[in-house]
Amino acid sequence: MIKIKLTKIDNNISSIVIKGHALYDDFGKDIVCAALSSTVITSINACLTINEHSLSYDDKDGLDIDILSHDTVTTKIINNLISNLYELERAYPKYVQIKEENNE
Repeated sequence: MIKIKLTKIDNNISSIVIKGHALYDDFGKDIVCAALSSTVITSINACLTINEHSLSYDDKDGLDIDILSHDTVTTKIINNLISNLYELERAYPKYVQIKEENNE
């Protein structure tokens, strides 16, 4: 299962942690992993293309994303990413789990 932890501070996403594997199908055929990876990588690349200081990430043990800027464009891209992740969770609840944490 892919586990995603969203951390919010003052109603803004401050970090996203993604760990695990969907195990929906064999490596190379896993549509859940492919969909999730595609939406996350596209969102990271979009943010960094527009503002290279908008976020940082570490992919050593899963994927840890820290949102460093809450400008309008970065916020819209991250909110779109979160919406897509929730759609994947609804479509594949046995393979994707999202938890939110508020640090206010």
